[in-house]
Amino acid sequence: MMILSASFLSSLLLLAAAKPMGRRAMTVHESRAEPARGFVKSSVAPASKELTLRISLKQNDMAGLEKALYEVSDPASALYGQHLTPQEVAAFVKPTAETLSAVSSWLSENDISSTAVTPFGDMLEIKIPVSQANDLLSAEFAVFTHVESGSTSVRTLEYSIPVGLGDHINFFHPTLSFTRPMAPSVSAFRPLPSKKVVATEAAPVADAVPASCANTVTPACLQAFYNIPTTPATTSTRLGVSGFILQWANQLDLQQFLRSLRTDIPSSTTFTLQTLDGGVNTQTRSQAGVEANLDIQYTIGVATNVPVTFISVGENGSDGLDGFLDIITTLINEPASQRPSVLSTSYGFDESDLTRPVANNLCNAYMQLGALGTSLIFSSGDGGVSGSQSKSCTNFIPTLPSDCPFVTSVGSTGGITEVGSSFSSGGFSNYFGIPSYQSADVASYLAAIGSTNSGRFNRTGRAFPDVAAQGESFEIAWNAQFGLVDGTSASAPTFASIIALINDQLVAAGKPVLGFLNPFLYSSAGRAAFNDITSGTNPGCNTNGFSARAGWDPVTGLGTPDFVKLKAAVGL
Repeated sequence: MMILSASFLSSLLLLAAAKPMGRRAMTVHESRAEPARGFVKSSVAPASKELTLRISLKQNDMAGLEKALYEVSDPASALYGQHLTPQEVAAFVKPTAETLSAVSSWLSENDISSTAVTPFGDMLEIKIPVSQANDLLSAEFAVFTHVESGSTSVRTLEYSIPVGLGDHINFFHPTLSFTRPMAPSVSAFRPLPSKKVVATEAAPVADAVPASCANTVTPACLQAFYNIPTTPATTSTRLGVSGFILQWANQLDLQQFLRSLRTDIPSSTTFTLQTLDGGVNTQTRSQAGVEANLDIQYTIGVATNVPVTFISVGENGSDGLDGFLDIITTLINEPASQRPSVLSTSYGFDESDLTRPVANNLCNAYMQLGALGTSLIFSSGDGGVSGSQSKSCTNFIPTLPSDCPFVTSVGSTGGITEVGSSFSSGGFSNYFGIPSYQSADVASYLAAIGSTNSGRFNRTGRAFPDVAAQGESFEIAWNAQFGLVDGTSASAPTFASIIALINDQLVAAGKPVLGFLNPFLYSSAGRAAFNDITSGTNPGCNTNGFSARAGWDPVTGLGTPDFVKLKAAVGL
């Protein structure tokens, strides 16, 4: 029998009573009762699986940055157009020395190194195995499966941080956010039996709009609808096009498109490629993306001679947001001469896929880029009031990033006499409050609809879309053939192209680019440049959704743009 000395027993008792090295008193920081809609827990996460986690730190003064953004974006402000420098943005965003020290000390106690992954140091990245993540955060990471697609994610339903660090840490990510497989906001490609579809005799024809535009929308149709010039731009500004989920833009399809539908410009006109997170742009024609081709063909084909950059975001990102944050931090880091003045994005999520802190952080990144002078244009989505085309829902589902107050959301219309498209997503955010620039419009709309759909949406939320543009039956070239597609994915690059052309003329006149658009769009001068759309609904969730009506509405926003009137509104 082994006999233990009293002193050894005493030492064991002291060790048992002592806290493990690096362990502090913990408090729950975030939790959710169950996984997001459509996800189920499959198994415990393997202990050895490496996780890449990002730590969002408290920024210095985001309220101050928001105030500064509005001052340079509101036409009524004396500072209008005086976009911030990266150094000025950094002063608002960079965490305090106290925050950096507090978080660094905790990580060091646990032998964890971190890397700053945002320009101003407000996001750190760590790589640790599941076993260590569970210990560090008092969490239980598990494998969750998206039932419809079969895709899996490692997430937790709760995690904790040390008492006292809540003043320094916004969140860890990805932890509680469940992003379902992303899809672009575009319909399936419908091949044309021949290159052109002839309009029916009954189609109403507006002045200067070709009758064929009733069935098939081309660059010439958009030029007629919105008075868009064909005069080449001076190449003084850049237009960025986001590419995600292995959507690749094909050069040969672009040439075919230009040879047929923009015969007045060289068919050799092309785009610059920029990649991040392992992105590529494979040129095997059969692998071209319908979405990517649409976005490129209707920026190059509409924004005549504006330099277009296709930004291909690969699947090697670790932001937990399919590269949505990485593309913004990349652009913030670029010199002003290379940063696009407009960025068009035709992808998104259901708002409920992300936790409120993660959504706020992404939206704040858009605020930073907007403060530097970039106009951020997003398609509103193609599920009406049901978000990403949910087949069953009770309450309306807003879409992100479209409902972030610092981006411009674009809905869809169709027809020569424009009507709001039934698929045009729109509604009210559950995360973001009504920004001041649209408060009067939202109040008017809500008063007009009374109790319709009461309880299904947040009457105090940021309302979207802001504007609209044609989005039905767009003719594109894909895999060496012509066909038609629908979606707000067509509307967003159309509107982005118009803003890029306006920016080009502003720069030529010695004026700054527009930057964050919404305060201007909702101003009396801005709204006068839009065609008010008063017909159409966006059904979903077993309802008729919202209705278009005079003034702003959640189907078509303020309406569709008129380039000539926009020029006048910006003082050209």
